[in-house]
Amino acid sequence: MAMAAATKQWTLDELHSLPDDGNKYELIHGELYVTPAPSPGHETVAARLNTLLVPYVVRHNLGFVYHPRSVIRWRGSEVEPDLMVRQLPTNDLKDDGWERMPTPRLVVEVSSRSTRRRDTGVKREFYMEVGVSEYWYVDRASRTLRVFPLGLEEVFANDSYRWQPSSASEPLVVEVGPLFG
Repeated sequence: MAMAAATKQWTLDELHSLPDDGNKYELIHGELYVTPAPSPGHETVAARLNTLLVPYVVRHNLGFVYHPRSVIRWRGSEVEPDLMVRQLPTNDLKDDGWERMPTPRLVVEVSSRSTRRRDTGVKREFYMEVGVSEYWYVDRASRTLRVFPLGLEEVFANDSYRWQPSSASEPLVVEVGPLFG
């Protein structure tokens, strides 16, 4: 009887020793994921969403919108979302590391052919496990916004979506169509 080969369990130290070669390296529960550089279409959708999020986040004192190279590090895992909204820690901001940063209230991934299954599977599960309040998957193929609120049913938004964190006095209305041009 043939036995399945054991897959290597990666560590954060090994992840951080990988070359800066233009790929994105992420680690979820010991499994390494490699993603090539994003396409211009991917980055354009992320930029459009960023222009909506930043003024809203600032106006409602929700923290900051973080971009790639900013990470969520938790229990030996590290992922790099396309966008995330997170408060600064209440203590002095030092170079203590990403694991000391508060859990993001919003994480956004923009679809890519190479990451679709990962973004809607293992990464979605990871974001919920970490306690991210809301995860948005911007699906370029179907031109929809898939919203995964923590502890609630998934929402498909084709026209618009209203996001209103508890501390905001009014919602952000995201018109879905214009995200795709």
